Amino acid sequence: MGEALPVPQPSQPLLNKDILRGITGSKEVRYCREDAAAYADRWWKDGNPEFEVFEVDCTNYVSQCLFAGGAPINYTGKRETGWWYKGYNGAQEWWSFSWAVSDSLQRYLSAGRSSGLRAETVERADQLMLGDIIQYDWDGNGHYQHSTIVTAFDAAGQPLVNARTVSSRHRFWDYRDSYAWTDRTAYRFFHINDYL
Repeated sequence: MGEALPVPQPSQPLLNKDILRGITGSKEVRYCREDAAAYADRWWKDGNPEFEVFEVDCTNYVSQCLFAGGAPINYTGKRETGWWYKGYNGAQEWWSFSWAVSDSLQRYLSAGRSSGLRAETVERADQLMLGDIIQYDWDGNGHYQHSTIVTAFDAAGQPLVNARTVSSRHRFWDYRDSYAWTDRTAYRFFHINDYL
């Protein structure tokens, strides 16, 4: 008779340990834009093995960058709410839609909240800073299909972005050179709050 194998346990949500240290002191944590951009530059081409790599991976990648910059997980256990990632439990996906789906992240960042990952919508790309987010609605129908993160600036001060799915590093933000771009493309510019 064989030895009984341990029962697999569900994975726990990822937690940013720097955030946890901050919980006992101040309520807010400073968003480290440089860390978010450094992570983006480290993992723009190949996925971090700590996370799943999705077939359409842009928003998963951007969420990882935000997390690396100190954005706190908002774990609800419901895929339709919060902003969180746990990986797989057997064959079941355990992450929020806002972690992995561009339009869901856009809605999450647009919603008002008093703590955690928050952003302000700005009107122009040149108002963004390192570690901010640009999202793209290719056909202008109000549903965002692509997410990028600001990782550098050109000589004119315009943002350069990183993305995955089609891996890009320090690409000009407007994506006019993309096969997906159309004359109906709409942009959403998110300035991530300095304190989360």
